[in-house]
Amino acid sequence: MRPYQNKPEAFFDLVIHNETSRPGLTGASAGYEQGKFRNDELANYLFDWLPEFALKYSELEEFNSGTAMRLVRQAAKVVYTTDKYQKRGEFGELLLHALLRQVFDSEPAISKIYYKSANNETVKGFDAVHIVENGDDLELWLGEVKFYKNANAAVADITKEIVDHTEQRYLRDEFVLIGTKLDPRWKHCDKVKELINRRKSLDEVFARVCIPALVTYESGCVASHTKVCTAFKDELKAEMAGIAAKFGAAKLPDIRIHLFLVPLHGKETLVKLLHDKLEGMQR
Repeated sequence: MRPYQNKPEAFFDLVIHNETSRPGLTGASAGYEQGKFRNDELANYLFDWLPEFALKYSELEEFNSGTAMRLVRQAAKVVYTTDKYQKRGEFGELLLHALLRQVFDSEPAISKIYYKSANNETVKGFDAVHIVENGDDLELWLGEVKFYKNANAAVADITKEIVDHTEQRYLRDEFVLIGTKLDPRWKHCDKVKELINRRKSLDEVFARVCIPALVTYESGCVASHTKVCTAFKDELKAEMAGIAAKFGAAKLPDIRIHLFLVPLHGKETLVKLLHDKLEGMQR
């Protein structure tokens, strides 16, 4: 069975999903259980994606009942092995990976985290490099993440980063790095190499590129409710629409962008849960 063929069962409730707006918008909610926000369930769901987030394609081909535990431990250790975790961004990247796979049925072109040159190094460049099949063509999805508590700060920082990362020199350098990291055993390897070929005009590449931008934030709406109901959904949609309006008002490059908004209830609580789970998997 080839990697990426099967996916974990969908978890998020897509409170908003609009692919035709500019930028596109998806608002994803983890919801509640017995009066509490589903932090534990969200952490469990994200770690269902860990092997394909952190391992390269040819390693995933080896994933079976005999190799599973070794490869899961390997994947967990690749993420990081430090207690100084509160300001690290890997969990935000894992969240974007899960959303792209769930919502757009993408495939990772590379696992950037796999190519760290040292333990606990932070990886530069785009936070996700995925492809989405569109008929006979491939779209290249180059992700940006701000795993923040404050929505306004996240929007300000991610819009600046999108502008910086779509400048010609930055993209050319990033495409060179992506090209050297593609796994030759992956069926789309040659097509992606051709798409990002240095001889190809960026105008042509941009026609097949999307920037998925993930913003997390501690939500006043989520904090004021204890169950999913019509009032909760209406309030959450309004909250998300306000954040999306601020994002859309920024001066952004003329390129397709899809904004993901994920409201949280206590980011630090969630990060501690994820850190503890990661440590457990490393043993």
